Amino acid sequence: MRRRRRMPTIPGVAPTAPTPMLAPLLAAISLAAAPAPRTLAIAAASNLKLAVEDLARAFEDEHPGVDAVVTLGGSGVLYAQIAYGAPFDVFLSADRDYPRQAVAEGLAAPPGEVVYAAGALVAWVPRGSRIDLEGKGLAALADPAVRRVAIANPAVAPYGRAAEAALRAAGLYEAVKPKLVFGQNVSQAAQFAESEAADAALLPLALTFSPRLREGRVLPLPAAPRQEQSGIVVARTRAPDLARAFLDLAAGEKGRAILAKYGYAPP
Repeated sequence: MRRRRRMPTIPGVAPTAPTPMLAPLLAAISLAAAPAPRTLAIAAASNLKLAVEDLARAFEDEHPGVDAVVTLGGSGVLYAQIAYGAPFDVFLSADRDYPRQAVAEGLAAPPGEVVYAAGALVAWVPRGSRIDLEGKGLAALADPAVRRVAIANPAVAPYGRAAEAALRAAGLYEAVKPKLVFGQNVSQAAQFAESEAADAALLPLALTFSPRLREGRVLPLPAAPRQEQSGIVVARTRAPDLARAFLDLAAGEKGRAILAKYGYAPP
């Protein structure tokens, strides 16, 4: 019987193919040697829903091996979570009050508060609505035919407070107050509008760029105060270098170009 000839082994040179027994071991060693992806946890106000996804992708492109994970919510809710120790690295608020409070209470790391954009409040109605926004302006919401007007909860959402302020400034708050339905945040207020659970909504301009809301009619509210938005690096961050880099991106030229696509103005 002929014996198979063994191939000679050359010291320092790996065989051309692993044996079946060695293959799983080599694969395990390879996986163990691969660096684990770094995670950047971003807490972002709901009005940033569309824009922050683009910011996260741009950041990941600039930082290979980093996974930017976004959590959306009302600014007040996110702030409370950070105060109770939620493991976020960056907080992007819909106003400046919460970041300033974070700095005052020691919840922010250097560089402190960073203003990254200014948003706008608008009135929105479905395309086929008979509400005469174009003719009557905000006063159209006081019409008896308008039964429900969606806004974000003013207790936790800065754009909800801005909506109330706009109605008060127009002398319409008392007339519209019984019609108000509150979303937990601006995203939920937008859902009320999309589903026609509300006849109209006061929303951040940025959310009206979503596919469904884009089909509606939008009335700019120039009398409404400009909504400056800022962010912080969370003091408990485990990735301070990445967190600062993300804030730099959001407030820098590239970030402002991304934010401008969704109606945000420079601060």
